[in-house]
Amino acid sequence: MPEPVKSSWADEVDEESNRGPLPAGTEVVENGFKVVTEYKFNDDNKKVKIVRTYKIEKRTVSKTIATRKTWPKFGASKDDKPGPDPATTIVSEDVYMHFLSAKEEENMKMEEDALEKLKANPEKGAVKCRTCNGEHWTSKCPYKGSDALAKINSEKKPIGTPGAMDKAAAPASKYIPPSLREGANKRGESMNTRRDDTLAIRISNLSESVVESDLEELVKTFGPISKIFLAKDKATGNCKGFAYVHFRYRQDASAAIVGLNGHGYDHLILNVDWSKSQPVQN
Repeated sequence: MPEPVKSSWADEVDEESNRGPLPAGTEVVENGFKVVTEYKFNDDNKKVKIVRTYKIEKRTVSKTIATRKTWPKFGASKDDKPGPDPATTIVSEDVYMHFLSAKEEENMKMEEDALEKLKANPEKGAVKCRTCNGEHWTSKCPYKGSDALAKINSEKKPIGTPGAMDKAAAPASKYIPPSLREGANKRGESMNTRRDDTLAIRISNLSESVVESDLEELVKTFGPISKIFLAKDKATGNCKGFAYVHFRYRQDASAAIVGLNGHGYDHLILNVDWSKSQPVQN
């Protein structure tokens, strides 16, 4: 008759330590940081210790926000302590609202400042109205739509042949359109060379410790690179797990996908594919 298999003494000690109630959580505030320690059972019914560190910041908020923070909690958070509970609240980055009224007032102030700078300029005619030729903006002309403008134009009208006076008064223009300059692009072509996103590949399943130099060492063997973008977390600065690499040539990008997809890197299996779906060639 076979002997019963005895359990290991380490398993027995582990089982004894997992029995009994969970220890009470603690909160420690020190040097501007709050460390919250909690205990709970995981999926394997074992005790685990969870430590969260929060940075304490003091901010000046409006009166309505300060009043809302004093409201009593309700529902699942009725018995929670002051502040957000990670079990029921997701804390993300602050979103600031810009109201149109404030933006319009700021634009008007900037326009007035620009007008004052132009008026302070010693050069004559820095600001010239197209209606009465005065030193103010055309939109703020006092003679706009009035009969006094016709009288002013009749007093300033020179005596002589209108055509000859217009030709003599018109100065020779030195401005040359960009399309007619030497070495300019042809009509219809873009002035700026845009990046071809079809040559970019997406590398995912990266570890948090990956930096730009590591990624460059990984892909530079396949061909010249024009740009590398590594997604990082704003709070910690660690890699979010994916990156984009822009190659100069399509064959190099295709070779990188074939060579790196399924490749083991930093104890993880990489997933590499085109950043955008490629058109099907018939």
